[in-house]
Amino acid sequence: MADEPKKSFEESSGDKQLSLGQEIVEMLRHNKKWWLIPIILVLALFGLLLILGSTGAAPFIYTLF
Repeated sequence: MADEPKKSFEESSGDKQLSLGQEIVEMLRHNKKWWLIPIILVLALFGLLLILGSTGAAPFIYTLF
């Protein structure tokens, strides 16, 4: 990415938009913020736990704690 020539705003508007996950991975790769990966994973697992806590899987999750 550092070797790419700068594009104007109008030229960049035609580029394909990235998904949220792709955008985060690209940010981590470009800024070399590898220490953020464990934080993002813990937040994602916590979000998954919250979502599953409101479904039929809740009794099975509660037995883990």
